[in-house]
Amino acid sequence: MSDCIFCKIIKGEIPSTKVYEDELLYAFRDINPVAPVHILIIPKEHICCANELQESHKELVGHIILTAAKIAKAEGVADDGYRLVNNCGAQAGQTVFHLHFHLLAGDKFDRMV
Repeated sequence: MSDCIFCKIIKGEIPSTKVYEDELLYAFRDINPVAPVHILIIPKEHICCANELQESHKELVGHIILTAAKIAKAEGVADDGYRLVNNCGAQAGQTVFHLHFHLLAGDKFDRMV
């Protein structure tokens, strides 16, 4: 999608601090972090949100989760723990309508939200 900020980041049209990239995913540091480690993990395929996922995306979603664990290890936060968050829809706090997961770590999260 031509107006999607994450699609523009993937294409290199908007700068980002890349943490990880492969043929399916791109991960980068959030410019407005809410935790000491705040990394966004996005598929290169534009998918609006979790509601648009299809059976054909099962491997992609599994790859996202496994990659999050790999990134957490590389960032040195896997052993202490991290949170992986996906917001689906405006009511849930999704502001960029391109499927993405927030990897958050570095603070103790005492509650669910």
